[in-house]
Amino acid sequence: METSKVRAFVATERDALLEGMLARLHDLNEIGAALSNEKNIDKLLEIILLAAKKITNADAGTLYLLDSEHQVLTFEILRTDSLNIQMGGTTGKRIPFPPIQMYVDGEPNLAMVVTYSALRGEVINIPDAYVAQGFDFSGTKKFDANTGYHSRSFLTVPMRNHENEIIGVVQLINSIDPASQAVRAFSKDDQQLLESLASQAAIALSNRRLIQQLESLFESFITLINTAIDDKSPYTAGHCVRVPALTMMLAEAASHKQDGSSWPGYEMSEKEKYELKIAAMLHDCGKITTPVHVVDKSTKLETIFDRVHLVATRFEVLKRDAEIVLLRAEIAAAGDTAVLEPARQKFAATVKQMDEDCEFLRWCNLGAERMADTDLERVRQIAKYEWRNELGEITSFLSAEEVENLTIRAGTLTAAEREIINHHIVVTIKLLESLPWPRHLKNVTDLAGAHHERMDGTGYPRGLTREQMSLQARMMCIADIFEALTAKDRPYKEGKMLTDALNILGKFKLNGHIDPDLFDIFVREKVYLTYAQQFLDPSQINEVDESKIPGYAA
Repeated sequence: METSKVRAFVATERDALLEGMLARLHDLNEIGAALSNEKNIDKLLEIILLAAKKITNADAGTLYLLDSEHQVLTFEILRTDSLNIQMGGTTGKRIPFPPIQMYVDGEPNLAMVVTYSALRGEVINIPDAYVAQGFDFSGTKKFDANTGYHSRSFLTVPMRNHENEIIGVVQLINSIDPASQAVRAFSKDDQQLLESLASQAAIALSNRRLIQQLESLFESFITLINTAIDDKSPYTAGHCVRVPALTMMLAEAASHKQDGSSWPGYEMSEKEKYELKIAAMLHDCGKITTPVHVVDKSTKLETIFDRVHLVATRFEVLKRDAEIVLLRAEIAAAGDTAVLEPARQKFAATVKQMDEDCEFLRWCNLGAERMADTDLERVRQIAKYEWRNELGEITSFLSAEEVENLTIRAGTLTAAEREIINHHIVVTIKLLESLPWPRHLKNVTDLAGAHHERMDGTGYPRGLTREQMSLQARMMCIADIFEALTAKDRPYKEGKMLTDALNILGKFKLNGHIDPDLFDIFVREKVYLTYAQQFLDPSQINEVDESKIPGYAA
C-alpha cells in the first residue's frame, strides 16, 4: 500500500514537472514568434528581457548590448519587480549607469560577470553572489545596501547571432520559487531555456538591425540620387527634401482628422507611411536625365547663356548703321541746315525706338509676367527689322527660334522644353518600374508617378482622375504644387507669400486640379503653417485669413 502511494506521488510529481516544462516550452515558442514579428528595436529588447524573466521566474534582469566600436556593454533594459524599477526600452526612462568597459588598461575585464560572459562567450550561473569567488560584486553589494535589496542568484547568458558573434548579454537576478516565493538558485532547466531564448533573441535582433541598416542604405542611395539632381540644378536644391516632408505632414493630418468627410476613420499604417515616404523621396528621380539648360532656364532666351545680350548687340549695330547714314547725310549736305535737320530728327527717332524696343525685349525675356496679345505682336514686328550679320548677310533681326522663345506667353519654357520637363515623370515611372520592389513597397511607382495628375483627368502622364488615384498619391500632388509655389530657389520666379500660395492652391481646388477634401484638411489642420515655419523664409509668412481662401470649406 505504501509502495503504491509512493508510486502515485512520484507519478504526480513527474506529471507536474512535465506539464511545467511543456508550458515553458510553449511560452518559449510564443516568445520566438513575437520576436520574429516585432519591428521596433526598443520593444524587441523589452520582449527579450521580460520573456527571460518569465520563463525563469526571475525577479530582476538587465539586458546589455555590445558596442564593438567602443568596446563597452551598454545598459538597454533594466527591470526589478520587487523594487518596481523599470528603465530603458519603451518606458522613456533613461538608465543612469555608465557603460561597462570590456577592457581596463588594455586588459580584458574579467572581474565583472557580464563582461566575462561577453568576452569568453560563457554562461555563468551563480547560486549566491555573497559567497561566490572570482568576480567583483562590490557594485551589486553597494546597490543592495542603498536599496535594501538582496541580490543572491545570478544567471548570465551571452547573446550570439547567426554568425556566432556576441552582440549582448542577458543577466537575471534572483529566481523566485513559485510555491514558497523564496529566492533560489537558477536551475539547469532555467539555464537551458535562457540559452535557447538568448539564441533566438540574438538572431531576431540581428535580423532587425540588418533590415534597418538595409533600409538606411536604401534611403541613403535615394538621397544620393536626389543630391545629384539638386547638384545639377541649384535652382531646385531642396525640392526633393521639402516635398517628402510636406507630404508626410499632410498624411499625418489626414490620418487624424475628425470631420467625417469622404473617408472617416482613415488611418495610415506604418507600412503605408513608409511606402509614401519612399515614393515622395523618389518622385522626381527622372530629372536625373533632364538637360541642365532646360531645368535651369531662368529667361526665355537662355541656353548655355542668356542670348538677350546678343539681341542687345544687334540693336547697337542698327543704331550704328543709323549713325553712319546720318554722317553721310551731313557730308552730302555740306552744312545745309534745312537738309540736315530732318536727317537728325530721323536718327534721334530711330535711336529712341531702338532703345525702347531693346528694353521691351529684355522685359519679355524675363518671363515674370503674362504677356498680352499686343506684346506678342510687338515682338513679331521687331523681328521683321533687318540687319547685317557677322557674315555680312542681310537677315531678319530675330530668328524664328528667338521669336518662338520671346513669344512664350507665360514662364520661360517653350512647348518643346515644357515637354522635356514633363518627360521626367515618364522617366521616373520607367526607372521605378525596373526595380524589384518588395511587397510592402509595391505601390511606390504608382504613388511617385502620379504627382502631376489632376483630379479632373487633365494631368499627365496618364490622365488619371481622382477615382483612379490613391489617397496618398493625391497628397503628393498637393505637396508638390505648394512646394513649387513657395520655393525661393526657382530661376524664373520669387517664392510666393503664404497667402498668395494658398489662394492659388484654392483656385486649383475649384478648377478640379487637386483633391478638395485634402485641401480642406491642409488648411483646417494648418499643415501649411507647420511647413512654412520649418521651410519658408520668415519674410514669406504673412497672416492668413482662412475665410478668404478660394474654395475653402471652413
